[in-house]
Amino acid sequence: METATKNLENDHEYILRLISVMERMVLEISTNLEHIKLAVSLIRNYADGFHHGKEEHLFFPFLERKGFSKDHGPLSVMIHEHAEGRKFVTEMELEIANIKNGDESSFTILYENMQGYIDLLRTHIGKENKVLFPLADKVLTKNDQEELLKEFAILENTVLGKQQLTRFMIEIVGLEAIYKR
Repeated sequence: METATKNLENDHEYILRLISVMERMVLEISTNLEHIKLAVSLIRNYADGFHHGKEEHLFFPFLERKGFSKDHGPLSVMIHEHAEGRKFVTEMELEIANIKNGDESSFTILYENMQGYIDLLRTHIGKENKVLFPLADKVLTKNDQEELLKEFAILENTVLGKQQLTRFMIEIVGLEAIYKR
């Protein structure tokens, strides 16, 4: 049986693939602004907008109803790290705009923020996969899991649209093909 936590872990696989691409961009000192903009857009819309949206609007509140606190413990850490990630993304978008306006020196700050985001997300995903999700699986019943999966499906199919979700994945795979290991 697929569970809500497994569904979120599946999202993590694509997010990890995306940040691996970003890391190769940083290591190669890529100046292809279109590729970098696409990666940042995928972070903003897929990793944060879609995935973190599922967590913050559906999964975390459900866990709160099961006794988890959003003020301390794992949920508090996850919410804080989501906010930290958004700061990195906002700074990346600002530096991209600076570069488009002719400030080539902004690449350095852009790469620093990309690497900061990469490092944050790798540890964040590890905490969710190895700490939060196993704790959640202990308190969520089969019915709870099914209810969450239904709510995730509504988000995927109506709010986001299945075609958009597929496009995100295709774009990640496309960037991977360009930035091979």
